[in-house]
Amino acid sequence: MRFFIAMVLLLSVLTSKAQVLKRIDLSDNNQITNFVSNTGEKIPAPAGLPLLSFRVNGELRSTTQGNSQINVSVSSIESDSYKATVLVTNTSRDTVRLSNIVPFGEKPDHVYLTGLGDHPLSRAHLFLPKKIPVNVILPDNAWELGYSSLNLSGVSVGALMRRDVPSIKKGIRRRFETVLYPGGSVAYTLYVSYYQGDWQNGMRYFFQSKKLFDLESFDSTLYQRKDLKWIRHSYVMHLVMAWDKNFYDGNKYTLPDFVKRGKRLYGGDDIVGIWPTWPTLGLDQRNQFDMFGDLPGGISALKALADTLRSHGTKFFICYNPWDESTRKEGHLAGLADLVRQTSADGVVLDTRGESSRELQEAADNVRKGVIMYSEGMAVPRNMPGIVSGRVHNALYYPPMLNLNKLIKPDFAIFRVAEVYKEPIKREFALAFFNGYGTEINQFAAGHPAYEEVQYRFLGKTTRILRENTTNFTSSDFTPLITIDRDSVWVNKFSTSERDIYTIFSRVSEGVSQPLLKVSTDTSFHYVDLWNHEELTPTVLKGKSYVTVSAHAFDKTELGTNNEG
Repeated sequence: MRFFIAMVLLLSVLTSKAQVLKRIDLSDNNQITNFVSNTGEKIPAPAGLPLLSFRVNGELRSTTQGNSQINVSVSSIESDSYKATVLVTNTSRDTVRLSNIVPFGEKPDHVYLTGLGDHPLSRAHLFLPKKIPVNVILPDNAWELGYSSLNLSGVSVGALMRRDVPSIKKGIRRRFETVLYPGGSVAYTLYVSYYQGDWQNGMRYFFQSKKLFDLESFDSTLYQRKDLKWIRHSYVMHLVMAWDKNFYDGNKYTLPDFVKRGKRLYGGDDIVGIWPTWPTLGLDQRNQFDMFGDLPGGISALKALADTLRSHGTKFFICYNPWDESTRKEGHLAGLADLVRQTSADGVVLDTRGESSRELQEAADNVRKGVIMYSEGMAVPRNMPGIVSGRVHNALYYPPMLNLNKLIKPDFAIFRVAEVYKEPIKREFALAFFNGYGTEINQFAAGHPAYEEVQYRFLGKTTRILRENTTNFTSSDFTPLITIDRDSVWVNKFSTSERDIYTIFSRVSEGVSQPLLKVSTDTSFHYVDLWNHEELTPTVLKGKSYVTVSAHAFDKTELGTNNEG
């Protein structure tokens, strides 16, 4: 017993001292031999562990293999922890396609993130031991990102690789690969760090704490402003064209009736935005601001409409087209500020933008506090300090299951863009709920199918839970894909000091009902199935407590569609 206690103490001392990784020992062929801490303590690497693996013209290679086409050189960079530049050079006489750079290599026994398949916009997949790969959403400037983590003696180590696009010589940058001509090269920055606990803690360090090293420090000024916090607790938005009958019909504004209908079906809209500009903008000399004034009743009618919506608990958004340069000349900042003032808009949809600017926010702030900038695209980490909301664009159709942007900044307000006209889209609503954020129903394309109300009622169930537990869904303590003993069933965990919320997504068409979710054995905890309004009693199996995970069956033919799960 005394020996056991001594071993535990030795391990805990080693772990506490080895939290800062300062060096990696490499053999001649870039095989990792040791991880070395700031105190000089060494932890041996698993046998045969490569510095990285990669694919050349689709074929998997690693730094531990002899390679006549690719040379990999490493130069460390002075930093608080381990950081290095990895230069990959094409030493052959042929053009090569370099992709899937994975630190520590693609190994079936550890967690890693890299590309899979040939999707034109989204190939990133998270590979978990003994699970099917999970398609994930990454920031738009990190499509080719490589990540890996593994367990060592009492500590875990995670590694992240980012491509340095300006470093490319004699090559072409593509979304998921780099084309290197003979003699061409590209540099990657490698970051490696120790962390404690499950693999999600490693991702939380690199994605949330370090923001993928996209910026040195994060200015949280906008997120600390009380007047802008309302957007992070909003979950349903509609965007409508000015000629939509849900906006104006029969010589009257019908938007209030549309909002009342939404109250009945899904608990109502937090936001409705209108779009009177594109695609007509440019047909004559009117600019975008003129087009708002030319709507029936003019600007005063829009302000009255905005006031009516707010009386029903719905905010009013306008749109901004930064590309409007060839119509009637008018300063954009002044024009936007005047439009916000005259319409009393609560927010602005930034067409074609994935970020905002200090000038745009200040233009709105000078009119009234609390006006939100909402970008068409999703802000990358370095742009997140300047905007507090954005979208998962509908260009990503059949969207990936897990959105890692949520892990980067949990209080950044995300909305998934969904279109009701295309097909049944229950999966769209389910995945927004699974990831803990809202949905923007975009009605720009015409069409209201017969199944729309059924789908909206499903949205109402997800939205109710999101609204009632909004502090959980904006908490920094977000744990994606917690481990359960069943494939094709995934669980996210959103925690606060008061409670844990688990969201579950199942692709098991025959349905699931079994004790899968491991919970505390503390009998003072209370478990409730919020979806079915049922109290849950944990089941004890081999001395451990589990809560039963239940998910309804669905038509197997819907697998692979936006109505599955």
